[in-house]
Amino acid sequence: MIPCLFGNLASRLTDDPTVGWPFLTSTTFFCAVTTSRAQTSLPYRVASALTGGFLGLLYPRNCAGCEEPLDGDGDADRTWLCQPCEGRLHRIAPPYCGVCGQSYAGEVSEAVARFRCGNCADLDLAFDFAVGAYRNEGLARELIHRFKYGRQHALCALLGELLRGALTDDRLAGSLAAGERWTLVPVPLHGRRLRDRGFNQAAELCRVLRRSVGDAFDLTPALRRVRHTGHQAALDRGDRLSNLQGAFALAPGRRLRSRIAGRSVLLVDDVLTTGATAAECARVLVETGGAAKVVVITVVRG
Repeated sequence: MIPCLFGNLASRLTDDPTVGWPFLTSTTFFCAVTTSRAQTSLPYRVASALTGGFLGLLYPRNCAGCEEPLDGDGDADRTWLCQPCEGRLHRIAPPYCGVCGQSYAGEVSEAVARFRCGNCADLDLAFDFAVGAYRNEGLARELIHRFKYGRQHALCALLGELLRGALTDDRLAGSLAAGERWTLVPVPLHGRRLRDRGFNQAAELCRVLRRSVGDAFDLTPALRRVRHTGHQAALDRGDRLSNLQGAFALAPGRRLRSRIAGRSVLLVDDVLTTGATAAECARVLVETGGAAKVVVITVVRG
C-alpha cells in the first residue's frame, strides 16, 4: 500500500507516469516536491523535508546528469550533481560582452574583459545588460532540453540553483550587497505553447530563485504574450527582432503595474541566444511599464 501511494504521488508530481516506487529516489521526490506550486506552504515544506529524509534512508540520491547514486567519495553532501558532471558545466567568465553577455575565447586584460561586441553594437537594446550563468553546451543544454521538452519538471530546482550563478556578476552582486531591491519578471509564453508544455519554464525558475535568495526579490508576472510567433530557431537576428514586434504587452492591473514603474527589473529566462525576445520584453517594461532599468539573467547563454 505505501509503495503504491508514494509511487503514484511521485508520478503525479514529476509529470512522468513511468516513475513508481521501484524507481523512486530521494532526489526525484525532493525535486518534485520543492518545485510544486505549493512550495511556499510551511506544512508542505516540512512534509517534503521529512519525506525526503525518510526516502534518503532507503534509496540513494541520484545525480541529475549521469543518474549514478550520489554516495561516492566527495558526493555525500551533494544534492544534484556528482563531481564529474559538475565539471561538465562551463561557467561564463571574462572575456564576455558587457551588454549582451556573449562569451569569447582568448585572454584579454582585466580593463577590457567586459566590452561591447560587434553582434550588439549596432542594436538599440532596451535592457541595460544581460548575464548568462553557463554556456549553452554539453550537460547544461541537455538539462534545459530535458526540463522544457522532456517534461522533467523536477530539474527546475537544479536549474534555478544554476541561475543563481548569474548573480555573481559584479554589477548585480554589488547592487544586491548594497540592498537594492529587484523585481523578478519571467519571460511569458503564449497561451497555446503554455497549454502544450504545461508550465512556463521562466516562471518556474523565478519561483526557485526567489525562494533561494529571499527578501532581495519581488516576483511579478508583469508581461503577457499577445501574439503567437512560432519557433524562431530558423530565423536570423534581424528577422527575429521584426517577428517579435508587438508580441508582448504589459499585463493588466494597476497594482501589478505599480510593481514595475520606477523599479529595477530582472527579466528571467532559461536561454538567451540572439537576445531578440529579451530586447522586446525589456522595451515593453521600460516604455509601457516605466521600469527604471532592466537586466536580463538566464541559466545559459548561446
